[in-house]
Amino acid sequence: MPTRREVLGAATGFAALAAEPAWLRAVTRGTVDLESRRPPLSERKFTSRSVEEAIRRIKPLIGDPELAWMFENCLPNTLDTTVFFSQQDGRPDTYVTTGDIDAMWLRDSSEQVWPYLRFARDDEALRTMIAGLICRQAQCIQLDPYANAYWRDLASTARLQWSEHDSTEMKPGVAERKWEVDSLCHPVRLAHGFWRNTGDTTPFRNEFWKAMRTVVETFRVQQRKDEPGPYRFQRSSDIATETQFLGGYGNPTRKVGLIHSMFRPSDDACLFRSSFRVTCSPWSVCVRLQRWPTRSRTIQRWRTTPMALRGK
Repeated sequence: MPTRREVLGAATGFAALAAEPAWLRAVTRGTVDLESRRPPLSERKFTSRSVEEAIRRIKPLIGDPELAWMFENCLPNTLDTTVFFSQQDGRPDTYVTTGDIDAMWLRDSSEQVWPYLRFARDDEALRTMIAGLICRQAQCIQLDPYANAYWRDLASTARLQWSEHDSTEMKPGVAERKWEVDSLCHPVRLAHGFWRNTGDTTPFRNEFWKAMRTVVETFRVQQRKDEPGPYRFQRSSDIATETQFLGGYGNPTRKVGLIHSMFRPSDDACLFRSSFRVTCSPWSVCVRLQRWPTRSRTIQRWRTTPMALRGK
């Protein structure tokens, strides 16, 4: 007689098979056409010399032809399809769509370019593109630190289809306004990783450090030691995890200094809103801010910013 574990395992396997897309079935069964699925060179949004060199160098070393094919198509996919780079007022500006939605999430855009940091030191164009994203994220944070997604045009009053009737303080340029503490953590992680990998301090100008102060101030406000703060969110939905409770401020909590995050990285509402663990923790953000290079006067000025979380 089969055990419960075997029955559950078989059921899971059948469910996965039923949900498996046609292209993946072709790969797993060895019938897929292993030609490149990348856009033609003229249609690629951004091209990195060092990434292309890495593909040419590493692909022949991968023994499995299907894995080699996946590597060749997946590594440059963000650059090929989601990066919009330009110069604005003499500085780089990079907008990175999340892929299936024409909007930029702070968390998603940070992670989309993270694999390219290792190539950026010796690739000026790639380094400038990532610097442009850091500058764009600083703009977005100053626009509204409680938003999770933004439009390319920061003056746009458009909304995502599902956020058209949200009860919250929507501002021009904001596509969705779900307050997720990780949305502010990941840009700090990206900026710190950029500096550690390249040594380049070009994007760390006054506007960036104003955004970092906004990050820490938002964390401090959302400790909610004295009051709930300015953020509230409600959405008419049949799905409970799409909205918040009690007028949009969420369930009551005991104030012990933890940061209140209203939504998880999955964009689902938090039932217990205190930030015990998220993808990139606020504490690691503060450590990164304190470890920033000291050779810049601007950086020296803001290195003590994390102390605000301790009320000092």
